[in-house]
Amino acid sequence: MSNEPGKSAEAADKSRRTWIGITCAAGAVGGIGVATPFVASFTPSERAKAAGAPVEVDISGLAPGTMMSVEWRGKPVWILRRTQAMLETLKKTDGEVADPNSERTAFPTPKYAQNEWRSIKPEYLIVVGICTHLGCSPIEKLQAGPQPSLPDNWEGGFLCPCHGSTFDLAARVFKNKPAPDNLEVPPHMYLSDSRLLIGEEQKA
Repeated sequence: MSNEPGKSAEAADKSRRTWIGITCAAGAVGGIGVATPFVASFTPSERAKAAGAPVEVDISGLAPGTMMSVEWRGKPVWILRRTQAMLETLKKTDGEVADPNSERTAFPTPKYAQNEWRSIKPEYLIVVGICTHLGCSPIEKLQAGPQPSLPDNWEGGFLCPCHGSTFDLAARVFKNKPAPDNLEVPPHMYLSDSRLLIGEEQKA
């Protein structure tokens, strides 16, 4: 009889330790449940992964003299199918553009586009549609001739309405304009005559 109180106290203490252990374990499980979404927020989403992935484009329906736009890494990429008449204007604008041979390095032009057309195939121009001045969005002004905000001898090209920078049909910036460089040529390659891959280059 004299040992019963001691046993009761010991049993109560053991029970208390058991409940504390269960409570801590539950708290740890709850903590994991809270932490998992937080840690997961640091991993890139599927959409973010897709935004950096190469973009395959079907250009079979692009008519000569017209342009289409696709998105790559959150940026607009223009694909212009130039006519022979458009290509012939490039010799006329050679002396009027600031960097005719795409030698400036602020927005480096890939080796395969460092030519008079700034493209792999003369017919197709592929450039990022963001002005190299302050990141504004130029607009297409493909039609030749006098137009508002453009010179009378305009041969066709692009105009950035924000600060007046103009680009020819090879996306080369004209002299004495705010934009410091030609429009960027993104890495790209042809999968076939009608399919283009933007974001990857042909391996040497």
